[in-house]
Amino acid sequence: MTRAQLRDDGQRVTRGAYVSQARALTVHAACTAALGVLPSGAVVSHLTAAALLGAPVQHRWPLAFSVPPGTYRPRRDRLHVHVRTLEPSDVVVHRGLPMTSGAQTWLDLARVLQARDLVAAGDALWRAGHVDAAGLAERLARADGVRGVVRARQWAPLLTPKAASRPESLLRVALIEGDVPDPEPQVPILDRWGREVVHADLGYREWRVALEYEGRQHAERRQFRRDLERYTLAAADGWLLLRFGDLHLERPWTVVDRTARALRSRGARW
Repeated sequence: MTRAQLRDDGQRVTRGAYVSQARALTVHAACTAALGVLPSGAVVSHLTAAALLGAPVQHRWPLAFSVPPGTYRPRRDRLHVHVRTLEPSDVVVHRGLPMTSGAQTWLDLARVLQARDLVAAGDALWRAGHVDAAGLAERLARADGVRGVVRARQWAPLLTPKAASRPESLLRVALIEGDVPDPEPQVPILDRWGREVVHADLGYREWRVALEYEGRQHAERRQFRRDLERYTLAAADGWLLLRFGDLHLERPWTVVDRTARALRSRGARW
C-alpha cells in the first residue's frame, strides 16, 4: 500500500501494522495485524490472550505477545513482547490466532490480578471451555518458581464452570474470604412437589439460605414479574433469599455480614 492509502484508510496498530477503516479496530483485528510484523513463533499472551478467550478483564494497550528464547525481541510502540519458554500444550489456536492456552493465560493473570478478579477470570475461562481441572492441575504442577503460582495454586481448587457471571464469582470470593462457610454455586430450590422454582446463584442447602445477584436486566418488566413468582415460591417453601446488586460488589463486607446473620438466624454455627 502507498503512504497515501495508509493515511486515508489505515488504523495504525504499530509500525508496519495497520487495520483498514472498513473493520472495527478490535483486539482480535489488532493482534492479527501485529502478528504479521512479529517474529515466527510469536503468540498472543497475558491480558490480551485473556480478553480474546473471553475472560472478564480490563484490557488495555499495549498488546501482549510472547516469543521463544533465542528469538529476536522486537521493541515496538503499543506492543509488549515477552521472552519465555512455552510447552506445546501451553499454546492453542483460537479464532485463527496463536495464543497461550487457558491454563497458561490464567497462570499469567495470577501475577497481576487480585484474588476476586482472578477467580472471576478462571470461572469464565472454564465456562467457555478453555480451562478444566486436569489441564490446570498439570500446568500448575510444573510451575515451580513462576511468579504468581502460589496464588494460582491457592485459588485453582475453588474455580467452577457453574458461576454464570463475573458478579456471581465476586460474591463467592467475598464469602470464601469472609468468616462464613463456603457457599455452593447454582443451588436448585425445589417446591413441595420436587419442581425447581429457583436456581439460586449461591446457597446453603443445609440452612435453606440462598443468594442472588441482580443486574440491570432484573428491572425489566417481564423479568421483574418472573422474579416475583420465583422468589415468593422459594420463600413459601422456607428459603431465606438474600438479593445483592452492583453496590454490594464494592462493599464485600456487607455481603459477608448479611449472609452470616442470615445463616445464624437459621441455626448455623461455625
